[in-house]
Amino acid sequence: MSVGAWEPDNQASNDQPRTEIDRALIKRIIDAINEADGANTDGNPAPELKSFGQELLSANWLAGLPATQWLEEASHWDSAQVWALIRFFTLAEMQLQDWQGGAESPVIPLAKSLRQRKAPLQREQLLWIRQHSDNRYLPYGPL
Repeated sequence: MSVGAWEPDNQASNDQPRTEIDRALIKRIIDAINEADGANTDGNPAPELKSFGQELLSANWLAGLPATQWLEEASHWDSAQVWALIRFFTLAEMQLQDWQGGAESPVIPLAKSLRQRKAPLQREQLLWIRQHSDNRYLPYGPL
């Protein structure tokens, strides 16, 4: 009698081809969020994402990328840029169709990347996320 390992026919999603993140697109998202924040004079720090260009609005595939990929991507950006991405994905879930992240939201690995840098989200940032999202998993994922 021999003992073997069972290998499922359908491999986990980690084995599927990896979609590369376009850093130029990420930079445009960061710039758009920061520009919208700078133009905001009414005291409301949440820009209306529907006013962003179609290229940014149609990039909803970004919300479905694996957490490990977002952790890697976050290493290419400074903390302020990661915070801009967190704001974008938080708002995108609420304001845009087909941007649902739930427990798989990019906000979760992006917030984790800040903790790993010893620069965790501050109280004001946590309150901002709660105020602008009804996703119960943000910012730290399912506990």
